[in-house]
Amino acid sequence: MSDATHNLALPLIAANQAQKHVTHNEALVQLDALVQLACLDKDLAAPPAAPAEGDRYLVVAAAPTGAWAGLSGQVACFRDGVWIGLAPRPGWLAYVADEADLYTFAGGAWTSLRATFTTLQNLARLGIGTAADAVNRLAVKSEAALFSWDDITPGSGSVRLTLNKQAAARDAGLAFQTGFSTRALFGTFGADDFALKVSPDGARFTTPLAVSAATGRLALGRVAGPLE
Repeated sequence: MSDATHNLALPLIAANQAQKHVTHNEALVQLDALVQLACLDKDLAAPPAAPAEGDRYLVVAAAPTGAWAGLSGQVACFRDGVWIGLAPRPGWLAYVADEADLYTFAGGAWTSLRATFTTLQNLARLGIGTAADAVNRLAVKSEAALFSWDDITPGSGSVRLTLNKQAAARDAGLAFQTGFSTRALFGTFGADDFALKVSPDGARFTTPLAVSAATGRLALGRVAGPLE
């Protein structure tokens, strides 16, 4: 039988053990340190000068010094006047008070939850106000959407929305719908010529405007009245 619990390494009372209260109290103190884990800081490489009883820190420095030597990657807890190290396991969460951020331990390092949200990559789907699906892997339900030039890390001051298709025979364009039935198409459809197509029912389409990609010549459909 093991002398400690599997997940938190809490000491277990052995059969016929003397002074069982010592082991029991040690387990309670360790639970007090790890449950609802909230640490004061994670950027120190050495212990603070005047810690308070129960203070906890994430030690992320590669080579911490002083009483934290050898505790890299661990939770340092000040208890009974000394620092003890508690080794985390994958999936642990720790709130870091001075950053107001939540960190997760993934088996090798502590990772900021806020940083994860600001650098999302390779998402399978993203739904904003609605559910995305296998076809509409980005789905947004909103009365408006804004794309603005980047004033955080300034570049050219321009903004561009690009629709890139695989080949000329494919489609790249905007579809305008009523009740999810298409009424107009604007873009390059089945060719590199640019066209405006309209439909009364989402099934029959006419092309009132087309521009040849090869010549730049404009072709108009039926004109109802004089062009002014």
